[in-house]
Amino acid sequence: MELSAIYSKGNRKRFLIAAAILIAAIAIIDWLTKPYVSLGFLYLFPILLIAGFLPRWQIASVAIACAVLHELFSNLPPHQAMTRLAIVSAVFVGTGLFASEVVRNRQMAIEHLQELETQIRLRQDTEEQLQLLVESSPVAIVTIDADGRILLANEASQNLLASGDKPIVGRYIGDFLPALHSVVQAHTPKVFRTELRCRGKRLDGEAFLAAVWFSTYKTLQGPRLAAIIVDLSEDLRDREDLSLDHLLKNTKILMSAVAHEIRNLCGAVQVIYKNLSRVPDLQDNEDFRVLGTLMEGLEKLSEMELRPSREQFPVPVELSSVLDELRVLIEPSYREAGIEIVWRLQDDLPLVMMDRYGLQQVFLNLARNSQRAMQTTAERKLTISTSVEASSVLIRFEDTGVGISAPNGLFKAFQEGAEVTGLGLYVSRAILRSCGGEIAFEPTPRGCCFAVSLPIVPVEQYARQ
Repeated sequence: MELSAIYSKGNRKRFLIAAAILIAAIAIIDWLTKPYVSLGFLYLFPILLIAGFLPRWQIASVAIACAVLHELFSNLPPHQAMTRLAIVSAVFVGTGLFASEVVRNRQMAIEHLQELETQIRLRQDTEEQLQLLVESSPVAIVTIDADGRILLANEASQNLLASGDKPIVGRYIGDFLPALHSVVQAHTPKVFRTELRCRGKRLDGEAFLAAVWFSTYKTLQGPRLAAIIVDLSEDLRDREDLSLDHLLKNTKILMSAVAHEIRNLCGAVQVIYKNLSRVPDLQDNEDFRVLGTLMEGLEKLSEMELRPSREQFPVPVELSSVLDELRVLIEPSYREAGIEIVWRLQDDLPLVMMDRYGLQQVFLNLARNSQRAMQTTAERKLTISTSVEASSVLIRFEDTGVGISAPNGLFKAFQEGAEVTGLGLYVSRAILRSCGGEIAFEPTPRGCCFAVSLPIVPVEQYARQ
């Protein structure tokens, strides 16, 4: 039986009782055999029994008591009693303390070993979980040594870099990501974590746009690099397709708005043409007939009236999320320009019928106009607030800029004196009107305020969602 098993906590009570009985038995036997032989050396056994359970001072006390009993029933000359008592006490105490230290050291070693085994088991469990996480990850994860060779690669990285049966482990990362290979070859002693976007190349030669998050670390075999690789090619194509779709949509809105203005002009010209057609002398005039043909062409052109098409049909939009995105987009530039933005947004804003991308463009245009208007003012503050009315939501952009001196022609195209194209408010109104919304200028004592009105999704449509 191991020493640790003998001196376990479950044996404490039994061993202490046994030691007490043994001490008493030795004392009685020693007393009965006093004239013949001394059995005092047997006291070492109960001292060894208690050494693994009692604190040091109690062990020393029991050892001294055993030494006194040994001397009490000793048959040696009395004049040497004190010397013998001192020597025996030292031997008994030393034996007990030595046995106590041996037991304690053994127990500490066992506890330390158990702790190490627990830590090793937990580490193995963690490593297994991490390995499972890496292997099942949908993103590519690789580790690279100091020479640029791929040490480990999960299934996603195999599919990304070399679809097929050709393994990428052991190949140089420069075959796939030259920019990352240059980072490995730098051999910088500093541990760092960063991100880069670069051109990647698959094993079959196909190029792709890669986003790489990587970090360096040190091992006994040398520096290592761990990288997470994501293919952004599909996202780039989707983003470009979406941008083209919105560009065409907004272009159609702009052309429809222009056609609306042309229609107004054509209406006035048509009235004059009909009045002139009543003049008898102009009926046979060739130029007048040509003018009539041109009028018919202009009428067809003006039929591109501003109305939602199937592709532009408004959908329910969560206004709070659009305003959250606006906060992310404009706050950095406003902070750099030293302009304060005050957000006064109501909670639980209802859904509105709108084109999400177009609405964000309208908000951005209004915010940028306010930023330009406050470049020369002492107080620079933009307040964006919301209010809910019966069938619409109002979003107000109120700034402390230079203001607008002539608001009558604000929403006309190609505004004179505009810093950019002069089409911002014109197109913004066209986008809003294409979905049933509106924008209006509200006079203020200082600066200017624009109110965007958006139609609320009807209650019956809420129920259908």
